[in-house]
Amino acid sequence: MVRSIGADQVIDYTQEDFTKSGPRYDLILDIAANRSVSDNKRALSPKGIYVLVGFNIAAMLGVVFLGPLISMTGSKKVVKPWSAKPNNKDLVFMKEVLEAGKVVPVIDRRYPLSEVAEAIRYYEKGHSQGKVVITVEHNNK
Repeated sequence: MVRSIGADQVIDYTQEDFTKSGPRYDLILDIAANRSVSDNKRALSPKGIYVLVGFNIAAMLGVVFLGPLISMTGSKKVVKPWSAKPNNKDLVFMKEVLEAGKVVPVIDRRYPLSEVAEAIRYYEKGHSQGKVVITVEHNNK
């Protein structure tokens, strides 16, 4: 699925531990959140950047408490995704790449608002292949 949306390289974290050997990366965009900040730091190039996007408590605590220390003591950086400051220029850029089809959001499943509990149960299983979306129906459709 990830290759189909344009990824050059895909790592199946259930088959390979990319943090123990192999290439070093300029950017790690962590959507699985299944390795520690220290493990991900080991896989970064000397000026690499680690960004946590996925969520679990251990990974989040690592980013909150170890991230600033890692960022201050070397050339590698740990970035908190919530530290981004949206601005009009970036939003216009995102609008343009979405409209041009250069970025295609992947939606795994849609649930009506009345089925939020089921959507959360599905999401918590950790097997979704894209976003789980809650739809809200308006009176005027």
